[in-house]
Amino acid sequence: MRSFNMALFGKPKYTIVRLKKKEIPDGLWTKCDECSEVLFNKKLDETLKVCPKCNYHFVLGAGKRIELLVDKDTFSEYDQELTSVDPLDFKGPKTYKEKIKQDQAVTGLKAAAITGEGDIFGQRIVIGATDSRFIMGSMGSVVGEKLTRAIESATRNNLPLIIVSGSGGGARMYEGMFSLMQMAKTSAALARHHQKKLLYISVLTNPTMAGIMASFAGLGDITVAEPKALIGFTGPRVIEQTIRQKLPPGFQRSEFLLEHGMVDLIVQRKELKESLARIVDYLSK
Repeated sequence: MRSFNMALFGKPKYTIVRLKKKEIPDGLWTKCDECSEVLFNKKLDETLKVCPKCNYHFVLGAGKRIELLVDKDTFSEYDQELTSVDPLDFKGPKTYKEKIKQDQAVTGLKAAAITGEGDIFGQRIVIGATDSRFIMGSMGSVVGEKLTRAIESATRNNLPLIIVSGSGGGARMYEGMFSLMQMAKTSAALARHHQKKLLYISVLTNPTMAGIMASFAGLGDITVAEPKALIGFTGPRVIEQTIRQKLPPGFQRSEFLLEHGMVDLIVQRKELKESLARIVDYLSK
């Protein structure tokens, strides 16, 4: 009896089992900035970086923009080797040269814009796209030069022009007056394009702000925006602090601007190529 009791009650009541923690690779999931839903990256890629729960449109790089809008194997890039210099020898927590090298490594781009020409459903266009991942998509001398050359190419070859803007940085402070000059330069090139009665479609994405919105992004014959994009000159927080008034709900978002006549269309990302092709077809004849 004693041996039975020892066998029954002498053992621990439970056994501790140590399991190895299963390692989950980084980069598999993304949290939505709008609704906080955790999204599987592969699924997010399938929806073109649009949250399936709340329709939030994530930032899309310039290369992906071109890939989304231009027919496969038809894109010919302009001025791909142009890169910024440091005319002011700018120094801060990081030097301007360090910032450029850092963002070149992260994005794989030479500058914050890609320009070139290609087909959109068989119709030849000139297209440019700025990239908010590269120093917030701000417009320095190289971005301004690349866009101006693209505009001039469209004018010279009688082609429609599309520029997709995504910039939270506006004019690039690291280049001072050289950056501000690009606002006038791109606007003057667009004026010559307009004089030839050629089509320019401006596509505004989240965010499109400051000097870019105050120059080429705000000069489209047709202005198209993605849903919920922040669009304006100065951000809403700064405006509220300046005027000491509460701004209306949705102020500076695409939907607010459509209601007040600042944009012509709001188009879902998955429908953008087809919508732009239809505009080009209708207005370029």
